[in-house]
Amino acid sequence: MASEQNSEQKKAEIHIGLDSTNRKAVVKRLSKLLADEQVLYTKLRNYHWNVQGMFFQTLHLFFQDQYTILFTVTDDIAERIRSLGEFSIGALNAFLDNTRLKETGHLDGNAEKMLQNILKDHELIIRKIRGDITIVQNLKDEGTADFLIGLMEQHEKMAWMVRSHLG
Repeated sequence: MASEQNSEQKKAEIHIGLDSTNRKAVVKRLSKLLADEQVLYTKLRNYHWNVQGMFFQTLHLFFQDQYTILFTVTDDIAERIRSLGEFSIGALNAFLDNTRLKETGHLDGNAEKMLQNILKDHELIIRKIRGDITIVQNLKDEGTADFLIGLMEQHEKMAWMVRSHLG
């Protein structure tokens, strides 16, 4: 029985060129990012449901486009964490404990305030990702660095779209 357990433990070991300490440090950064993305996703859903005004239809669809992108982003981040051999956070309280974003309510349907908040969040995430790219490169995880560069580019494009709506 003991040899079966040892055999199973050996199967679970991760040999991808990153030591356990570096992997855990990378996962800690990815978990913060996952929490940020999930909070932004939820905020966009809220705004999608509650936006009002002259540009309701346009913004209703715009917020939907953005949260649809983030739905995939959150899944990709969680799967990146799993590929590094760790478990992903997934509970709402874990997202709130790890996020660097601030929640907002429905803002009484005020489209301009919604757009300003979304822009601020995208820009914060971009800045955090920029810093994380350097850190994960220093931890010798070029795969995560490449992954983060792609996410940063997505947020840069989404931020540009929000800025364009704000004029």
